[in-house]
Amino acid sequence: MTSTAEPGHEPVPETPTHAVPETPTHAVVVVEQIPFPASVSPDAADVPDAAAADYVAAVDLENAVRRAAIGSDELSWEPDEQLPHLLDEVHSDHRLFGVREQGRLVAVGWYETRREGDAATTAWLDVSVLPEARRRGHGTLLAEHLEQLARAEGRTQVIAYVRSRGEGEPRLLPPTGAGSVPRENDEVRFLLARGWELGQVMRCRRLPLPPDEEALGTVRERARSAACDAYRLHTWVGRSPERWVDDLAALETRMSTDAPAGGLDEPEDVWTAERWRDEEERSLSGPRTRFTAVVEHVASGRLVGFSQVEAPADRARPAFQQDTLVLREHRGHRLGWLLKVATTDLLLAERPGHPAVFTFNAEENRPMLDVNEAVGFVPFEHEGAWSKKL
Repeated sequence: MTSTAEPGHEPVPETPTHAVPETPTHAVVVVEQIPFPASVSPDAADVPDAAAADYVAAVDLENAVRRAAIGSDELSWEPDEQLPHLLDEVHSDHRLFGVREQGRLVAVGWYETRREGDAATTAWLDVSVLPEARRRGHGTLLAEHLEQLARAEGRTQVIAYVRSRGEGEPRLLPPTGAGSVPRENDEVRFLLARGWELGQVMRCRRLPLPPDEEALGTVRERARSAACDAYRLHTWVGRSPERWVDDLAALETRMSTDAPAGGLDEPEDVWTAERWRDEEERSLSGPRTRFTAVVEHVASGRLVGFSQVEAPADRARPAFQQDTLVLREHRGHRLGWLLKVATTDLLLAERPGHPAVFTFNAEENRPMLDVNEAVGFVPFEHEGAWSKKL
């Protein structure tokens, strides 16, 4: 989240194409593309070149916006943590854009899409504006630029995940009726005015570490009892065993079709063994450690569920739940419970000291919310999943 035009579509200039007219309160501003550096130091003071410095500044800006919204640094990320994935030029296409005031970045926009398959018809967008630079048209400028980019490249829809805090009335509900966002929030009014539709509400929850061992033990025993001898649990840290790569790729593909999507038209995102290995190597080249638990169906010898947690190098920072999935045809055996406990146990055994684990789940995904609540996850924030047809 550099830029190659899709075959058969008009190339989109990488030079700025949008500007805000000059007013008495601010000079003309433009959207510029910010290149991703090949590498970056976690310490912005050690960054030697302008491209890396701009990228670090963009990450710092996002963290500042997030901190202002939630009053915490726990959901912040370091510049070197996502960079390996942003540099993927085979499977995904990530681009970063910025707006400056007097040379300083005050707003950034992220653009992500896939290079092939059904998912190539969708672009995922994100816009962040510093609190002190809002109501000057920067968010609108970036949103228009990203939407026009998607349209020019032949994307047929855009999706955005947008934080919405507060309990104010009236509420806006997604098509499922599960969860809601305050209709009068600035971000909600902005999206509605631009023709976006709320498709789903996501719940962010936090598990304090170490968790309550009695609660964790209860979930562990109930899960083991339900799974019986029909399923076998495997766990590892880092690189996946070769024997499981094909199954893991198939499970990751099913994440795009089996996970609750609410009112979103989420495309199938096909994973191959080659793509799994490429993504995994990128992850391993970064500073985070990946913890994986999988469930094998003993009779078939195939994996039918998986869950992953990633932890930063700094143990003072929280870990983050990544994908968790149990195939539809194997649900009803508390395998999700088994996987959730297994990744928690693995993290505690291998990397004790992290203060918490964060996870995001769709509000209508009641089975996964149940297991999270049973383990000890507590509400932290909500975000809306929005879409717009182009």
